[in-house]
Amino acid sequence: MAKDPLVVGLDIGASKIAVCVGSITEGVVSLMGVTSVGHGGMKKGMIVDIEETVSALSQALEEAEKMSGFPLTHAYVSINGSHVLAQPAKGVVAVARPNGEIQSEDVGRVIDAAKTIALPQNRELIHTFPHHFTVDGQDEIRDPIGMNGIRLEVDSLIISASSAALRNLIKTVEQAGVQIDGLVYAPLATARALTTKKQRDSGVVVIDLGAGTTDFAVYEEGELIHCATLPVGSMHITNDIAIGLRTNLDVAEAIKTKYGSVLPEKIRESETINLSSLDPAEDEKVSRRQICEIIEARVAEIFHLIREQLQAIGKDALLPAGAVFTGGGSDIEGLTELARKELRLPATVGFPIAQFSGMLDKLDNPIYACAVGLVLWGVEENQSGHGNTRYDFGKMGGLFDRFRGILRNFSN
Repeated sequence: MAKDPLVVGLDIGASKIAVCVGSITEGVVSLMGVTSVGHGGMKKGMIVDIEETVSALSQALEEAEKMSGFPLTHAYVSINGSHVLAQPAKGVVAVARPNGEIQSEDVGRVIDAAKTIALPQNRELIHTFPHHFTVDGQDEIRDPIGMNGIRLEVDSLIISASSAALRNLIKTVEQAGVQIDGLVYAPLATARALTTKKQRDSGVVVIDLGAGTTDFAVYEEGELIHCATLPVGSMHITNDIAIGLRTNLDVAEAIKTKYGSVLPEKIRESETINLSSLDPAEDEKVSRRQICEIIEARVAEIFHLIREQLQAIGKDALLPAGAVFTGGGSDIEGLTELARKELRLPATVGFPIAQFSGMLDKLDNPIYACAVGLVLWGVEENQSGHGNTRYDFGKMGGLFDRFRGILRNFSN
């Protein structure tokens, strides 16, 4: 059977489903279809309405199929939400060979040992990232193969998800007629699209301001050192405006999008917004500065939560490549300026950095960052010889993660 040339990224977010269809020719990824469809079947990274999500997913796939000209039957799928947790894990094994020379099989066994960390029955392993190895007490070893020793250890970061949330996500995707090539924690796919190897080596935090959650991933020396999902996103800003102005959510969203800023001190006190221009049923005029103060308070709270986690891992204000923002909430006026102040880091809004051809106009929209990253993730797996191997989701317990090398370093 001919090898399927397509790699599909499927990002199911709280307010939208994004699909990206790609193929690779002579080292360049061609985007053949990029589309998104709004939906309300997910909250805080968990499916709450399977039927609505399947309907929106089917619509998004149909639109992407029309663009690409191919049927879409398999995809790399994002998973996110505050139910996804990262934690350190350690594995220890005895070197198998009598002469003590460490082989790739020993490395595989010690990583498997790290995966066997006791997880509660309601959690499933989705990723394992080896950081460094220790051979007979000598630590900070990047590649132990060929070294001699008796005891081999590995320090890893493992990422697990709620079993119920995972099964509902899988069920939803399969009901839409899609087989899953791989499940990828959303901020990792986003980081794959938006950062270079140089940034990940220097130290960077990628922050995805989604509708219902804020995802972030921290890299240093080319390795993922921390990631998390905060249960607050840009939809909470909309809710704050609706409550503060006693208006409906549609008007609040329009105000945020058209007039929002996180720098109220730069707004004239006399500047007002006539709500009737957004909804004929409204007849009030409101202070734009007041609205921007509401937005600033919520965004500053998000930055405070991120900074707390950076402090916990000893990286507060210590990431030279700074913060890279994406997601639907990243287009708020003044976001990067406030981030520089609150996070004490350089800050930019990110765009995909890989070489692409095809539908390049879509790359300017941050809502597609994760879906594009999923395609790049899939391309990397295909090039390493592991792509398009369907998972047996009837057997859980970490089958979503495949060991693709001693350390996970991106190529560009």
